[in-house]
Amino acid sequence: MTDTTGLLIMDVDSTLIQEEGIDLLGELTGSGAEVANITHRAMNGELDFTEALAARVALLAGLPDTVFATIRKQIHFTHGVRELVDTLHARGWKVGVVSGGFHETVDELADELGLDFVKANHLEVADGKLTGKVVGEVVTKEVKLASLKKWATELGLELSQTVAVGDGANDLPMILASGIGIAFNAKAVVREQAPYQINTPNLALALDIIKEVRGDV
Repeated sequence: MTDTTGLLIMDVDSTLIQEEGIDLLGELTGSGAEVANITHRAMNGELDFTEALAARVALLAGLPDTVFATIRKQIHFTHGVRELVDTLHARGWKVGVVSGGFHETVDELADELGLDFVKANHLEVADGKLTGKVVGEVVTKEVKLASLKKWATELGLELSQTVAVGDGANDLPMILASGIGIAFNAKAVVREQAPYQINTPNLALALDIIKEVRGDV
């Protein structure tokens, strides 16, 4: 048990950051359009996420492991994210990210913001190059939901004290299970089901929703 006031969990690609990290990697292989198309269809709920991830990661085979430093220069935090994180931390909240992207980039982003929890995929590397495979547990929609529940339990919080923010179909279970579920500039399937929406690219607007519902930020 802790004295934590609440927990906010965000998706990363197209939520915490403006870009889709795997699409940036795909561009470096010359298969950017193909990767982006699979990403779009997966986020709309048209494709099984695990299969879509495997198909995209396979196209990355042969890239040097230095590519993560390369794409970091192309990644931009979404407007308002620092205000959101800093304000919640000042109010006794914990903030985390759960991503279908990769620890190789997500960890650095989380460190920059001082986030409390991180869950993402790991890319396999051999002889300094990507093998085109993911190692370990794949972060599916079920894993995102399980992470929300696990972290809330660790903090001694009820799900009613949590907030989940995301844009894609794989974010829906955690959005619907949280106390305040927010679709952020989301795909239609998410907007149609999420209790709350933000349709402006400013994550700080989540503070207004939390204040309206809970009155404590």
